Amino acid sequence: MSDLTHLTISEARAKLRGKEISAAEITDAYLSAIERANPVLNAYVAVTGDKAREMAKASDAKLGKGEGGALEGIPLGIKDLFATEGVHTQACSHVLDGFKPRYESTVTSNLWADGAVMLGKLNMDEFAMGSSNETSYYGPVINPWRRSRLDTVVTPTTHQGDGGFVSAGGAKT
Repeated sequence: MSDLTHLTISEARAKLRGKEISAAEITDAYLSAIERANPVLNAYVAVTGDKAREMAKASDAKLGKGEGGALEGIPLGIKDLFATEGVHTQACSHVLDGFKPRYESTVTSNLWADGAVMLGKLNMDEFAMGSSNETSYYGPVINPWRRSRLDTVVTPTTHQGDGGFVSAGGAKT
């Protein structure tokens, strides 16, 4: 596979279950892509590489036994709005500087129970009060997608391109 980050979730699930790829491989591919693109795009406010690799290793063990949840080994970015135990959770606001909850949100608890792998925390409008990702304490998110031959700036919310819908985190759905 030339670029694991271009797989849809459905395609990645099938390849993981068919043992064509490992959760560690797809997680490393996404972490590398984030490292290259995030300085320009500003999509992630925190990257949890070590945690992602641990989660991917656990997913590979489950998949090796023919076990695992519906999202086993699928790497995801989590909006900074959702509490993640021991990990940066500030709703992209200066008001919550340094907050690392001692609990997990229901949303993320359900994702982890289904085997998802956390890549990090995604930038967003402060306290989710907006829809354009321009009011974050960490600065705006930059959308890399452009309509053919146009330089028009588009917001980093879901954008329909030629290959389907692509989120600001880069996952094609």
